[in-house]
Amino acid sequence: MASSPTPPPSSSPLPRTAVRGLRIAAAAVFVAALGFGGWGLWRVVAPGSGDVRTQLAGSERDGRTQAGMIEQLQQQVATLSRSDQISRDANRDLQGSLAERDEEIAGLRADVAFYERLVGATAQRRGLAVHALRMQPQGDTAWHFTGTLTQNLNRGAVSAGRFTLLVEGTRDGRLQKLSWDDLRQMPSAPGIEYSFKYFEQLEGDVFLPAGMTPVRVTVRLVPRSGAVVEQSFTWAETISDNGASTAAK
Repeated sequence: MASSPTPPPSSSPLPRTAVRGLRIAAAAVFVAALGFGGWGLWRVVAPGSGDVRTQLAGSERDGRTQAGMIEQLQQQVATLSRSDQISRDANRDLQGSLAERDEEIAGLRADVAFYERLVGATAQRRGLAVHALRMQPQGDTAWHFTGTLTQNLNRGAVSAGRFTLLVEGTRDGRLQKLSWDDLRQMPSAPGIEYSFKYFEQLEGDVFLPAGMTPVRVTVRLVPRSGAVVEQSFTWAETISDNGASTAAK
């Protein structure tokens, strides 16, 4: 009796644990591939930590350099400002010195001209006279006077005597004359003594009553010998910068 053919062996299904292990392995490989790709992309796109530190150090170095340059510029500006101020001060002092020197030269020239007119070979011979009179305010009612007396008629001779003033003006709409006693505010006030050969300056103080407007001042010279000399000047002339030097006619 013939034997029946043997059936082919049938494949049995994989165990569940094996299938789960394959799935986990495949997932692990996929995740690893993604991680490696991301790491590579970050290396290409993002700068390295060394580059960041280098850039930070460069920025700090540039900041320090710029701060140093700013400080140097500020010091230069301060130095230039001080130099400019020093130059301005020196120039102002120089201008002041030049002005003072010009004033001194003008005064010396005036003095030389005065001496030449007085004692020069071509000087006009004149007897006792008032060359100049100047009045300067000292307060509300006080005035300081400076009078210059001259004579060159008698060379070498001494002129001596007393100097007094008389002031004319208005007060409360009325004409008023102030004598030497009134001006000195004392009865029988003595005149200022003078004694010179060619010239002399006399100084003193007088007092005007409040509310008086002076108009004219007269110098009275009483020599020890000879005639009395009187010369009048307008008040405006006596209070000018140079004082009155021309007798009013």
